[in-house]
Amino acid sequence: MKLELKKFHLKEKIDLQKKDWVLISIIIFVAGLAFLLHHFIGGKGAGCVTVKVEGEIQGVYSLAEDQVIEINDGTNILEIRNGTADVTGADCPDKLCVNQKAISKNGESIICLPNKVVVTVDSSENSEFDAVAQ
Repeated sequence: MKLELKKFHLKEKIDLQKKDWVLISIIIFVAGLAFLLHHFIGGKGAGCVTVKVEGEIQGVYSLAEDQVIEINDGTNILEIRNGTADVTGADCPDKLCVNQKAISKNGESIICLPNKVVVTVDSSENSEFDAVAQ
């Protein structure tokens, strides 16, 4: 008894009619439009930044409004621009807070230990980190 192996042709011809192409085009267009709307409109105004000095709240600022804020009588400068918050100036010796990346997602923070300043984001967007191990 001989076993015959049959080769299957995966290159079957698919007949798409004009209506099929129109439907595919509409689906791609709607998906692209939804992505663009979410990207450009969805994240705007979604969060705020809380500034604490020595554990006390000094101010709460919207990420939707571009502004420059002097913290603790000018010891730190916080710049909010394009939905992100960044410490751009500090009088501390190590300037670690200035070298941290800009923050925009829920739970992210910038901390200046010498000046006892903590900047934290409160937002509906989630951080790229799920948890922090110690």
